[in-house]
Amino acid sequence: MAESDERDPRANQKSRTRQAIIDAALGLIDEGALPTVVEAAERAKVSRATAYRYFPTQRDLLQTLVGLNPTMKEVSAAVAATESEDPAVRLGVLLDAYNPRVLAAEPWMRAIYRTMLDAWLRSHQDGTHRSGRVPLRLDWVEDVLAPADLDQKSRRRLAAALTLVLGIEPITVLKDVCGLDDEETLEVLSWAAGALLRAGLENRD
Repeated sequence: MAESDERDPRANQKSRTRQAIIDAALGLIDEGALPTVVEAAERAKVSRATAYRYFPTQRDLLQTLVGLNPTMKEVSAAVAATESEDPAVRLGVLLDAYNPRVLAAEPWMRAIYRTMLDAWLRSHQDGTHRSGRVPLRLDWVEDVLAPADLDQKSRRRLAAALTLVLGIEPITVLKDVCGLDDEETLEVLSWAAGALLRAGLENRD
């Protein structure tokens, strides 16, 4: 019997149903909407109850979408393909691959940011203190710093600091608080990243 015939047809159906919900949500995003679980279910032509079994909350759905976002895959590929062992070069690749893409998708990224903040506030109020974050940025930074000669404490501190110059949060501050345009925002983020990297490599514990 072929391997494909031995697979559980129910598992295959569940996988197809989950993917249909994801595809529907991505279609809504392409139209400029921030999809709810119900909206994705309706687009995928599955019941609300079924959709909620796969994605109990909008946060769960959005976390999955962020992880599957082709932009994120492109950034991951760029970082993984970097051959240089110089952390400064590797960091430059990450900055050039990620922050301009965030700006290009700024309305969507701000919507995701808003949803994550709302989820945090709700979890804080109900005492669960759950995080809706997907740690891609930290994974990328740790990859950037992989060749660096750092002890564990220094590496952890520097990796945490460098996440502060990536993504929609610092972009929001620089544009809304400081009044910078896109070009100035990218320049400041690159400058700050370089300063943090040098400080982190020079001042090791």
